[in-house]
Amino acid sequence: MAGHGEKLSRNKEKAIAALLLKPSIPAAAKEVGIGERTLWRWLKSSNFKKAYKEARREVVRQAIAQVQAGLSTAVKTLKDIIGDKNAPPSARVSAARVMIDMGLKAVEIEDLESRIEVLEAKLSN
Repeated sequence: MAGHGEKLSRNKEKAIAALLLKPSIPAAAKEVGIGERTLWRWLKSSNFKKAYKEARREVVRQAIAQVQAGLSTAVKTLKDIIGDKNAPPSARVSAARVMIDMGLKAVEIEDLESRIEVLEAKLSN
């Protein structure tokens, strides 16, 4: 068994990749060529669990970056729909509602950030 901080074996790295890509643990185990029980045992290992969790977080970080890259296009599309007098009223209302919701959420997030900064400053004193 690998000690704390040791590098994962190639099969364990393949298993993590398969867990990210396949719809189930049996499918992931089959992809790697290992038994399901082996994969379940690995999932209980702290090193494997930590590496798998980090891999999942990286997938989410990449997805968020892709979403952020498309935000200006999405906002422009919403603005175009809102301003298009030929668009169905329901589409214009939906676009306006999304823009309002986004604006309100942005204000809420800014308020929360300010409050957290104040609390952190108090805690550090």
